[in-house]
Amino acid sequence: MTSFYEFGLAEPIIRALAEEKYITPTPIQTQTIPLVLAGGDLIGIAQTGTGKTAAFALPILNRLCATPMRAERKSCRVLVLSPTRELSSQILDSFRAYGRHLRIQTTLAIGGVPMGKQVRSLMNGVDVLVATPGRLLDLVQQNALRLNSVEVLVLDEADRMLDMGFIHDIRKIVAKTPAQRQTLMFSATMPKEIAELAGQMLKNPQKVAVTPEATTVERVDQRVIHLDHGAKLQILTDTLRAETIDRALVFTRTKHGADKVVRGLVKSGISAEAIHGNKSQGQRERVLAAFRDGRVRTLVATDIAARGIDVDGVSHVINYDLPNIPESYVHRIGRTARAGADGIAISFCSSDETAFLRDIEKLIRMPIPSTDRRTDPRPAHRQNSHRDSNQAPRHADRQAPGRRRQRPPYPGNGNGHNRPAHQGNGNNRPRPQGNGPDRPPSQPDQIATVAFMRREPDQRQPKSRADADRAPR
Repeated sequence: MTSFYEFGLAEPIIRALAEEKYITPTPIQTQTIPLVLAGGDLIGIAQTGTGKTAAFALPILNRLCATPMRAERKSCRVLVLSPTRELSSQILDSFRAYGRHLRIQTTLAIGGVPMGKQVRSLMNGVDVLVATPGRLLDLVQQNALRLNSVEVLVLDEADRMLDMGFIHDIRKIVAKTPAQRQTLMFSATMPKEIAELAGQMLKNPQKVAVTPEATTVERVDQRVIHLDHGAKLQILTDTLRAETIDRALVFTRTKHGADKVVRGLVKSGISAEAIHGNKSQGQRERVLAAFRDGRVRTLVATDIAARGIDVDGVSHVINYDLPNIPESYVHRIGRTARAGADGIAISFCSSDETAFLRDIEKLIRMPIPSTDRRTDPRPAHRQNSHRDSNQAPRHADRQAPGRRRQRPPYPGNGNGHNRPAHQGNGNNRPRPQGNGPDRPPSQPDQIATVAFMRREPDQRQPKSRADADRAPR
C-alpha cells in the first residue's frame, strides 16, 4: 500500500496523520495494520526506528473509535507494556498524537514518580494504559488497577524486557488478563526465550518480519576502533571534535562510567549530559528535552536509553563500551539513521572486549571495518577479516595441515644439516615424531635434534672433557 487512506482507518485518525505529515506507510506498517485490524494475534519483527509504534497504535485507535464505550472503573481497554520509562512516554505521546481527534482517555504508569497521580487517573478507568511492568504490578497489588477488562495487550520491545529480567512480571500480568483478548508482540530480535513466551501467550499468531532478525540499519556507517582501555576518553574527545556532529549519543556499560565520561568531556570543554537509572525521572526528562532542543549535543547513556530515546537528528552513536549482550548493539545504533536519514556508529574495542565484538559480528552476520590505535598493535581478532588487502592474514606463516613444521636453522655444525649432532646416553630417548602419533622420524639427525631440545638446561653443558670432545662445534 502507498497511502494510509487505503487501510480504511477512521476519518479522525486520517486527519491526525495528515497533520503529522504521514504520507507513505513503512513496510512494517503496510504488513501489520491490516492484520491487526482483522483482530488476530501478531508477532512483529522489525528494527527500532521502522515505525512499529504506529503499526499497532493506528489499528488499536481505529478499534476504539469503532466500538466506543466507557472503560470500567480502575481498568483499561488497551494495555501496552514497554521496558523503559522513556519508551513508555513516547508510546503514549504517539497514541495522543494519532488520536487527538478521538475522545479517548490515556494515561501512563511508570516508576520513578509518585504513584498517587497514577492512582487518581485510573480511578474512573482509561481506554489506553501504557506502563512498565514493575509499576503496573505495584498498581495491581495496591488494588488501584484491575486487568480483567483488557481487550488488547501489546508487548513492545519484548526481547529487551527479557534482557532486563521482566519475564516473570510479564507472566504474572498476562495471567490476570482475560483469555479472550488480542495480543500483539513486537521485538527487534527473536531469541529462543521470546519464541517460547509467544507460544504460551499468543493464539495462532501471524508473523511479520520486514528485515532479517538482528540486522542493522543499512544507512548506518559502522566502524570499530581498536584501542587501549585507558585511551578511550581521549579518543572520544578527539572523535567528537573531528567529526561533523549534529547530535551524538554515547553508550557506556555502567552508570558510574556514564558520569565519569561526562566529567571528562566537560573538563575538555565539550558540553555533555548523562542519563541513566540513578537519575530521577525529572532529571531524565530535562536532559532529554535539552538533547532534543539542541542545547546539549552529546548525551551519554546506559542501555536503559537504547530503546527509549526517539530523537530525530542523532547523527552519531558511539559505543564507548561494547555491550556484553550482542542484541543491545543493534538497539543502540538504531538510535541513528532514523526517518530515512544517514548515520554513523563508532565502537571502541579494548582487548578485554574482543569477544563481545566477535559476538556482535556473528549476530549481524557481517564484519565491521576497523582501525587500530593501540600503542602495541596486534593482529586482528579474526582471520580473513582485514580491510587492507596488502596486510597478510593472521597466522599466514602456518603450513598446511599434515606437513612438518621446519625448525629455524641452528648455528652450523659442519654436517650439512645446520642441526646439532648428538649422541644420546640412553636416558633421554626421544619420543616418536612425525605425521602420525606412532610414526618415527625418518632421519637420524632429526632424532638428535629432538633429544637435544628435550634436555634440561643444565644437561646441555658437557660434564667431562670426553663429553666436550663429542659435543658439536
